[in-house]
Amino acid sequence: MSGNQSLNILQVIEPSGGGSGRHFNDLCGALTKRGHRITAIYSPMRAEERFVDELMNLGLAGVHAVSMTRSPSPSDIKSWREIGKIIAAHGPFDIIHGHSSKAGALTRLRAPGAHIPRVYTPHAFRTMDPTLGARGRQIFGGIESLFGRYFTDALICVSEDELIHAHHDLGIPQDILHLVVNGASSPPSGRRAEIRARCGLRDDALVFGFVGRLCEQKAPERLVRAFGRVARQHPDAHLLIIGSGPLEDMTRAEIAQSGAADRIRLVSDIPGPEAMQAFDLMVMPSRYEAMSYVMLEAEACGLPMVLTRVGGATTVVDDGENGLLVANEDDPTNLAGALTDAIAPERLQRLRLAAASRRDRHSLDRMTHQTDAVYRSIVER
Repeated sequence: MSGNQSLNILQVIEPSGGGSGRHFNDLCGALTKRGHRITAIYSPMRAEERFVDELMNLGLAGVHAVSMTRSPSPSDIKSWREIGKIIAAHGPFDIIHGHSSKAGALTRLRAPGAHIPRVYTPHAFRTMDPTLGARGRQIFGGIESLFGRYFTDALICVSEDELIHAHHDLGIPQDILHLVVNGASSPPSGRRAEIRARCGLRDDALVFGFVGRLCEQKAPERLVRAFGRVARQHPDAHLLIIGSGPLEDMTRAEIAQSGAADRIRLVSDIPGPEAMQAFDLMVMPSRYEAMSYVMLEAEACGLPMVLTRVGGATTVVDDGENGLLVANEDDPTNLAGALTDAIAPERLQRLRLAAASRRDRHSLDRMTHQTDAVYRSIVER
């Protein structure tokens, strides 16, 4: 197949929030600019207004809403049938690409007929969660292994950690696995003072930043507890949390009990990439990731980072150079120690210089080019 030949591609996603939604819209828009015909299906059940507005304005061939639940449900049969009707009405497609576990399952279950290559991007296997119990690991792992072995033409992993997990832990064949690290556009700049003033932060404050959904995976309570310890020794330190989610009330309760509530701000109405201008250092205490867009956007901002050792962390942080990596644990001691180490004046300056030199390592154009190459390889095959 010619590298310039246009493909008719169906992109399907269930969750619209966080990195999955960011990836989906970025990819759909970038593939359209490369001359491909893109049809998108999303679920309105968890769709964020900003995600839908952006998706509708990408100039795609078509955008369709199909209700999909997050967990397995009898309604999956109806969702699968609706997706099938869209495939029949708007095809023939050269590629069908499912994003996240639910859309990945619904798009890979095939009805009889001509074979359309199926691509799957998990955006973090559920089995990468260290808190998942043995029963859950058996169920989710069994499903991913079954679909990976028998219903998938290409499985795109967004980090080396995820690829290793797919092959060694889930037994998915190496020959269908592809590594395509997420890519981020350069975040906005020029509004640091404005955003700090909006959040009640002084220009000379030392600001730790967090961006993410307030949920168990992202573990915001780990950061609040660690910052409470750091704040006692550093009166100029502040914490700015950007996000919302099911653990918002719990996070606010943690803030109230931290002993540093007057130096912690929780804001949900500023987009994460814009808010990063106000940070001196990004902190992500996640329990698991595949390849977080927040990490990539922080990298593109030239921000030093303190991250737990989760999927994708070693892709963006060279430990001790442009950031620090800490153990993935709930005890705040190590995280608090790393935050204290990172803001020592000479250490912080070295981290900043190294982070600035790594701004352009993972671009959106690179990600789109590599994804396009995966599509063409399986269409040719």
